[in-house]
Amino acid sequence: MPSPRRRFVWEIDWNLLRTFTVIVEEKSLTAAGNRLLLKQPTISNALRRLEAHMACRLIDRSSNHFRMTPAGERLYAECLAMLNIVTGLPDLVKDDPDLVTGHVEMAFASHIECPFLDRFLADFHKTFPRVTFSTSVSASQAVIEAVLTGEACLGICLAHEKHPELDYNVLYREHFGFFCAPGHPLFGKRETKISDLAALDYVSFKTDHLGGALAPIARLRQRENFSGQVLGLFTNLEEVKRLIKVGFGFGPLPIHVVTADIEARQLWQLPPYENPPVADVYLVTRRFAPGGRAEALLIDRLIAAIEAVPLSERTYPQGMTELGKT
Repeated sequence: MPSPRRRFVWEIDWNLLRTFTVIVEEKSLTAAGNRLLLKQPTISNALRRLEAHMACRLIDRSSNHFRMTPAGERLYAECLAMLNIVTGLPDLVKDDPDLVTGHVEMAFASHIECPFLDRFLADFHKTFPRVTFSTSVSASQAVIEAVLTGEACLGICLAHEKHPELDYNVLYREHFGFFCAPGHPLFGKRETKISDLAALDYVSFKTDHLGGALAPIARLRQRENFSGQVLGLFTNLEEVKRLIKVGFGFGPLPIHVVTADIEARQLWQLPPYENPPVADVYLVTRRFAPGGRAEALLIDRLIAAIEAVPLSERTYPQGMTELGKT
């Protein structure tokens, strides 16, 4: 059975020590909450938990009184020492990538396909081969929630309204085309006009509305007076593509994601062939979120790579007009 000291090390939540340090520096639970982007009851609960772990009172406080106890002063000094040690850890490992270990949990929307990101991840793995990864795939809103709750250190998804606790960087831009499948009355017809689509049945994404992440598609439909019946709205690209392929109607898909389906004549692109609607796909990270060395390295390097490559080189597909007319 582990000794009480070892059990303490195993059971202590190290974030409690960081929270305590901020409380002391801010001299206020409310101010500490503002700095850490947490609500005041959460800060109060963290202090109570830490005092329970330490089995002593660390701060004497009231409406007009805030003072560390002697035990609190000693703990604060040790917290500062630990902070200095942690701050120096990057310098200890930066010259030896093989010492960088850790796990990175990512959350992706269902249709993420980005050669720029693939190259970046391949290069990151070569540089830091001991870092491991896992990815969950879900709707864009679920991706945002995963980053907010800390279930994922980063998300890649569409976004319309920006959450104030998150940072958004455009990872890539994708063009959407309208597509139909064999059996559809417009399949294989090269002289189709966009007005030919107006009264036809339609399937799409749940965010295909004027207040959603795919508002550019909704604006095009509104401008062209699309009046066909909407037979399905989905959060997953594969479901939209499935319903198009089984003949429910036509619908929007990212052009570069379905290139193989176009070449296999399982999908046929419809107008508009020039200037189709675009959507930005974002790298989403939590502001000031604590994380491991591997997570911090990945995010910092990915943001640096994004800033170093013009958006035009992160826009898909290349040769869009020619693709649409084949």
